[in-house]
Amino acid sequence: MLLAEDDRAIRHALERALSLEGYQVTAVADGVEALAQAHRTPPDVLLLDVMMPGIDGLQVCRVLRAEGDRTPILMLTALVETADRIAGLDAGADDYVVKPFDVEEVFARLRALLRRTGGDRAPGVSPAGAPREPQGHDRQIEAAGLRMDVQARRAWRDETELELTRTEFELLELLVRNSGIVLDHSTIYDRIWGYDFGPGSKNLAVYVGYLRRKLDRPGAPQLIHTVRGVGYVLRED
Repeated sequence: MLLAEDDRAIRHALERALSLEGYQVTAVADGVEALAQAHRTPPDVLLLDVMMPGIDGLQVCRVLRAEGDRTPILMLTALVETADRIAGLDAGADDYVVKPFDVEEVFARLRALLRRTGGDRAPGVSPAGAPREPQGHDRQIEAAGLRMDVQARRAWRDETELELTRTEFELLELLVRNSGIVLDHSTIYDRIWGYDFGPGSKNLAVYVGYLRRKLDRPGAPQLIHTVRGVGYVLRED
């Protein structure tokens, strides 16, 4: 794991906590060091602070993604506005944790990222609410004018290809596989992140909002609908 955090106290505390959790951690103090280390010894996962001197975490993320590096990236940020979180996702980050954070939440999000990148398990829920496992012929799935190539990790609305981050792709896949079914918040958190962050978390709402921005077309029906107090459903009204 590569950890980049300019605050010395936070960096040392995280390095120690992660090491005790069993991670092999390389800790650096800024974005320049982070890029150099990532190029020298590619990590399994990156933990990047957003606000760093020189090259910040967003720039590090953009550079790696532009190079075709798909290593999972978890951002640490003190910025709590939705626009700031969207900027991180747009840069190519897979998830974020807002400061001040509980180290157990960092562990949970890292485990979820590593689980998702360590295998090809695709998320799914049956109409009865039990897990729906993808079948071997499920490489191509379609619903509500959306088409997804699961193995190639590509998605289209009509003929327009969508540029999606890893988390956005998995969230959309979950909704497409269960088109017309209302998925509650806990189910989505469990399937996408492997952990329910509770009713106070804005994480899911941010990802749904960002996914809608990429899916919605002028004059076309909205595809992802909010069922107040329950969750979300994909349908073409």
